[in-house]
Amino acid sequence: MYLDRSKTTLNGKTYHRVLLRQSYRDQGKVKHRTVANLSACSPEEIQAIELAFKHKKDLDSLKPASQGPIHLRQGLCFGAVWVLHKLAQRTGLIDALGSDRQGTLALWQVLARAIEQGSRLSAVRLACSHAACDILGLDPFNEDQLYPNLVWLTENQVRIEQRLFEHDHPKGCPDLFLYDVTSSYLEGDHNALAAWGYNRDGKSGKKQIVIGLLCDGQGRPLSIEVFVGNTSDPKTVGSQIRKVVERFGGKGVTFVGDRGMIKGPQIKELGQEDFHYITAISKPQIESLLEKKVFPMELFDTPLSEVASIPEKVRYILRRNPQRALETQQCRQSKQSSLAKLFEQKNRCLEQKPKTQVKAALKAVQGRAAQLKIDGWIRIHAEGRKLVMAVDENALAEARKLDGCYVIKTDLLADWATTQVVHDRYKDLSLVEQNFRTSKTVELEIRPVHVRLESSTRGHVLVVMLAHRLIRELQQCWAAENLTVEEGIKQLSSLCVTEVIVNGTVKDQVVPEGRAQVKKLLELAKVDMPKKLRYTGRIVPTKKDLKKSRTKRCQ
Repeated sequence: MYLDRSKTTLNGKTYHRVLLRQSYRDQGKVKHRTVANLSACSPEEIQAIELAFKHKKDLDSLKPASQGPIHLRQGLCFGAVWVLHKLAQRTGLIDALGSDRQGTLALWQVLARAIEQGSRLSAVRLACSHAACDILGLDPFNEDQLYPNLVWLTENQVRIEQRLFEHDHPKGCPDLFLYDVTSSYLEGDHNALAAWGYNRDGKSGKKQIVIGLLCDGQGRPLSIEVFVGNTSDPKTVGSQIRKVVERFGGKGVTFVGDRGMIKGPQIKELGQEDFHYITAISKPQIESLLEKKVFPMELFDTPLSEVASIPEKVRYILRRNPQRALETQQCRQSKQSSLAKLFEQKNRCLEQKPKTQVKAALKAVQGRAAQLKIDGWIRIHAEGRKLVMAVDENALAEARKLDGCYVIKTDLLADWATTQVVHDRYKDLSLVEQNFRTSKTVELEIRPVHVRLESSTRGHVLVVMLAHRLIRELQQCWAAENLTVEEGIKQLSSLCVTEVIVNGTVKDQVVPEGRAQVKKLLELAKVDMPKKLRYTGRIVPTKKDLKKSRTKRCQ
């Protein structure tokens, strides 16, 4: 170890730089690396470090002059918390949560969720290794204090979402809202909101909760709501309409929802508030309109077409997506291959095992075809002790004709929104779907839900939404980089403070210069690092320490 001093003169001013450097060998070559930037240290501190290096073999000789030994050590992880904290300031999250203890605890739950997904205990463990107390100004906390904090979040959700909305839309309410619904299955069955329902995750035998996410036209999450697991999609729309009216002051806005969500009752409720809608209709509804000759099948062959239905005062926008059509055909072939394997297996059993009943084998194959929803064009019957499977080409052709076809329905006048505009606004729903994917997959993992109470569950889901706002901000900042947000946060977490210890006491926390990739991420996020971090000495108790304190209270 050695000190590397340099100075530069710029505009008549002289700037001094002091780096703590280390020499090492790499494949026989001597190389040098920077351990810490000490430029912000006082001359006395630098002198003390120089003395320590000069007398490193006999530090006792320095005691009369230095009043004790001086050394450096790696401190807490710093980079990820610092960057996310700055983003929380920039996006209005800190202002929305407030600066009191409950608000700061909630802020840490959000930051911890963005850094690493897990339970409240995981958030405590992260605070043990990250400079949460020093950066956020938190007093020590434990797991027992984070669960009531979820309840506090639920009780203050309206206020928090309102403040964030005002930050995002200082000029008033936007004219477009995107809304979609998803579900999240639960591992246990004791959650107050858990119920059996349509599981979008394909997890049979699991109770679930239903989650509705309301976003603005740019896809920014504005509000999130948790419903009982058996709530149907249309029944969630009413509360969102009231939310836009009462909380956000919406007037004459357009509500965009997926197919099957906005039906007759919802259209009526939207009309009562002078709202408009953009949605899509289901395949059976398309087939019904084709039979009624509301629009001809040939219109799907054009890139984008429109038909106005005068009696209903609605517009239908028609399009065929070639990529989606190809995916549908591939899915149909995959299902047919899966059925063929079962078909061959049952025929072998009938041939090799005389006791196998033909009726049972036939029922099994037909049941599988129905489960795969291909029984409309697959015909299966028995001839003696052999099953026969054939494709009904006419029925298959009928099934194929609507591959990739979708129809958008809206009550917006053509003078207000062109065919292309209506189509593009409906496709904006993909922004909400992307938000759900982020919230339910590796970056945030809304599952597992480690709480049971209704208020705690709502608080947990709100934490995930708030964390997603920060993740979304980083996604936009790092869009040009070939890495995921998760990878970027891991790189930032590798940046730790260097503790300067004098006479056994931490006197300073110096922030070292990051590697080139870390500096690039900071630059793209438009976040500057401080040279020093104030040391508070606050330590978050571990689980073991918490058990000790609980034992003392019981005694």
